[in-house]
Amino acid sequence: MSQKVVVVNAGKMDFDGQLDFSILSDDVQVYQNSTNEEFIERIQGATAVVTKEYPVPAELMAQFPDTVKLIVEAGTGYNNIDLDAARSHGITVCNIPAYSTERVAHTVIMMLLNLASTMQQQIAMLARGDRSNFTKHLQVPHTEVNGKTLGIIGAGHIGLEVIKVARALGMNILIHTRTPKEDSEGIRYVSFETLMSESDYISLHCPLNDKTKYMIDKKAISLMKPTAFIINTGRGALINEADLIEALQNKAIGGAGLDVQEVEPPAEDSPLYTLENVIITPHMGWKGFETRQRLVGIISDDIHGFFEGKPVNVVS
Repeated sequence: MSQKVVVVNAGKMDFDGQLDFSILSDDVQVYQNSTNEEFIERIQGATAVVTKEYPVPAELMAQFPDTVKLIVEAGTGYNNIDLDAARSHGITVCNIPAYSTERVAHTVIMMLLNLASTMQQQIAMLARGDRSNFTKHLQVPHTEVNGKTLGIIGAGHIGLEVIKVARALGMNILIHTRTPKEDSEGIRYVSFETLMSESDYISLHCPLNDKTKYMIDKKAISLMKPTAFIINTGRGALINEADLIEALQNKAIGGAGLDVQEVEPPAEDSPLYTLENVIITPHMGWKGFETRQRLVGIISDDIHGFFEGKPVNVVS
């Protein structure tokens, strides 16, 4: 395959230098990062462009050379790319829908179990030399998850994988999705309001778009149990972060596990770093080595499929 492929910001995926992009094409150029000016310069003569969470609005796409026929977003979400602009320029956009399903689902379960055991507070106590959990009785809450209710918003690949593991842990499941199915043992499809008010844990797995941005706001949070936790491994802006921080500071809910944030990384003075009822991680759900290797393999499938006239994972 001789078509030119350009990876404009490989550093987002290959931060440890272990990935092999040569499988994408016989002519592949890889850049760790690019400014908008470098982006346009580097894709000259390219047929396919690979991005990772790089904003590609209409005004940037208007500067693309006519040779570009394909953009591959190296991830599940593609809200960073203006799909209408891509269509108008005759550019196909593909994503990578299921490369990190298990790893992200396991991140949800990791957060859920840690929140149930107040693990972040226990670790912080040891870090400051407080051993009272050992020398006295346990100083923090430690609760079972079996028999508790997990609410899943968005039942795609990752949401369904979370449900599989949560059911194995003995949890009851509520699901809110655009395409509800028949209820089954331990699983009920419910309205958004019912899920928010009845769940002990809530996990977000829907795409970010105009309808879902800030779906978790002050009004939605007010429906939650004061002991409930919310977990977000989807997109940061699904939650109105200011509203969530206010609720966490006021102990209006039990806490939160956030692998994604509205701005990544959060500002240096963000309360999310220091609130004791928060677990915050650096969007790590997809960053395992095996997961990233799989990502590059599926990028290759997208590119080869397109050039062979059999495109896969098309979103535009």
